[in-house]
Formats: sequence, structure tokens, C-alpha cells
Amino acid sequence: MIMKMRLVAVAVTAVALLGGCQKKDDPSDAGPAERAGRKIDQATEQAGQKLDQAGAKLDSAAKDANQQLSDAAKETSQQLDKAADKASQTLNDATREAGRKLERAGEKMQTTADEREAKKN
Repeated sequence: MIMKMRLVAVAVTAVALLGGCQKKDDPSDAGPAERAGRKIDQATEQAGQKLDQAGAKLDSAAKDANQQLSDAAKETSQQLDKAADKASQTLNDATREAGRKLERAGEKMQTTADEREAKKN
């Protein structure tokens, strides 16, 4: 888009210059077309400078946004790692507890079976 605007500015300048203005040594003797051409040249140059400044600001803003996204992604990754570690630890604890309960239940079943066997004899 900036290139298109610059091309338009160059085209306007070229049209003004090719308008058949006769160059005079004394600027006060310039005709209306030449004065208009000079004003167009000045406006074109100012517009070009402003476009360059705007482009530089956009580049800076894009770099800042990219850095912020990178930082946010890194932080999110760290938080996900912590959450995964916590979930893993909770699952391990639950598995150990379930194992203990199963072991106790097995012991009770063995005791009950032993008691039934003893009553038979």
C-alpha cells in the first residue's frame, strides 16, 4: 500500500514537471503552472516523509506485538507444564491410594476365606 501511494506521488510529480512549464531563473517570475508544480512537489515530498515515518512506526509496533506474543506463548507453555506436572502427581497419588485400598481389600478377603476354611475343619 505504501508503494502504491509513493507511485501515485511520483506520477503526480511527473505530470506536474511534464506540464510544459518553462524554467525561469527567477522564482518570482514563475507562472501559475510552475508555482502549482512546486507546491505539488513540496506536498509530495512531505507526504513521502510522513509515509516513511508511518512505516517506521508500523515496523516498531509489529516488532513489539511479536515480542509480546512470544512472551505470552512462553508463559502459557510454562503454566501448561506446571499444570501437567500437578495433574501427573495427583494421578500418581490417587493410583497409590487405590493400590493400598485394593491391598487392604485383598487382605480382608484372604482373612475371610481363611476364617471360612477354619470353620469347615
